[in-house]
Amino acid sequence: MSKNIFLAGATGVIGSTLVKLLVDDGYTVFGSTRREDRADYLRALGAEPVVVDVFDREKLCDALIQIKPSAVVHQLTDLPRGLDPAQMAAAIARNARVRTEGTGNLIAAMLESGCESIVAQSIAWAYAPATKPYEEDAELDINAEGLRQVSVGGIVALEQQVLHTPQIHGAVLRYGHLYGPGTGTDQPSGASPLHVVAAAYAALLALRLNVRGVFNVAEENAEVTSEKARRVLGWVPELRLSHALSVQ
Repeated sequence: MSKNIFLAGATGVIGSTLVKLLVDDGYTVFGSTRREDRADYLRALGAEPVVVDVFDREKLCDALIQIKPSAVVHQLTDLPRGLDPAQMAAAIARNARVRTEGTGNLIAAMLESGCESIVAQSIAWAYAPATKPYEEDAELDINAEGLRQVSVGGIVALEQQVLHTPQIHGAVLRYGHLYGPGTGTDQPSGASPLHVVAAAYAALLALRLNVRGVFNVAEENAEVTSEKARRVLGWVPELRLSHALSVQ
């Protein structure tokens, strides 16, 4: 069976770490970037660069048909470094488009190439107000207003396509609030913190096990429970320490 992986968003904060984890695990990683000047960076990480915009459906389909991946990992976002508040309003709209139209194009390209498995990034703070901690079957906040409505709408569209497209075997990782290299903060932040390396490990485990369904992925907190990820994936936040030791 092919171990070719198409990693969409390979130069992002999670994607950059995930490339190395996948390569070390024996996968051949084809990492996407919109920018030609990031190709050498991906090669240095051990990936084969694929310069393509997720909104260019035809070129994306051509790329996946050629690669014939066994699975796609969707780590695409369009957010400013450090989540700069001055840029966030415009970024939220762009990010929602990535999750709606971009995910649709990825799914279409998968179907064209014969690939059936996808692991996709979502968020753990899109739940509707209810009793905490939130489990994965809690309702999403579809009645939100303002910018939150835009964000949640993008998440709903992404998850619907990943989980309910016929012929697609999908897993959704609802990540907590990221911290660590490239995120703009080195300290746990938000109601459901998650180190970026631990986030990458969750994607690796979901891929290895070929799971489907939704998983909260965050450190222990009162907001969401990640018991399912611990039980099914064998994920624990401390996995990031293994990566730290391996790069010393």
